[in-house]
Amino acid sequence: MTDVEQHPRSALTGVILAGGRATRMGGQDKGLLLLAGKPMVAHASQRLAAQVGSLLINANRNIEQYQNYATHVVRDDLAGFQGPLAGMLAAIDAAQTEYILTVPCDSPLLTPDYAARMFLQLQQQHAEICVASDGERLQPVFALIATHLRDHLQAYLASGERKIDRWFAQHRMAAVDFSDVSSMFHNINTPEDLATIEAMLGD
Repeated sequence: MTDVEQHPRSALTGVILAGGRATRMGGQDKGLLLLAGKPMVAHASQRLAAQVGSLLINANRNIEQYQNYATHVVRDDLAGFQGPLAGMLAAIDAAQTEYILTVPCDSPLLTPDYAARMFLQLQQQHAEICVASDGERLQPVFALIATHLRDHLQAYLASGERKIDRWFAQHRMAAVDFSDVSSMFHNINTPEDLATIEAMLGD
């Protein structure tokens, strides 16, 4: 597990993406829904903070509550819930590191070697962006992104584009296989999903 121990935490700003509408949960703020007695964002924060040099949350509402779980909370620069790329741009603007490492706010099962595995593949494949894969498909909100791509991302969004996979494909991108821990990608979109994840945490 040498790579897990030696990845450069100080080069990484962890980013929890909590800026969406959560329409499939009836518009509730998913990051603040209780899971095993504490907000989902608290689980994500605890697991990600141990792997990075600094931690911020991208959120567009309930800012005061989110401030309890990260050093900084940043809003999208673009109004109207423009999707995860807008949150990534806001995070890059706030970060003071070479890379941002993103996870969604409903990721309580994040593996403890997430950052190490992503950074290792970034180095080995000389990539600018690494995107996690569950073995079958990419999970684009689990990403390691070089902050020097900031101006290109801003221009892409200014052109009206919003598709995250299309932007990723314009850069040196590596897919990172997490099929051995694919449970970390379980989505929480319904009360039933919430109950399932709570049971998994209990196990």
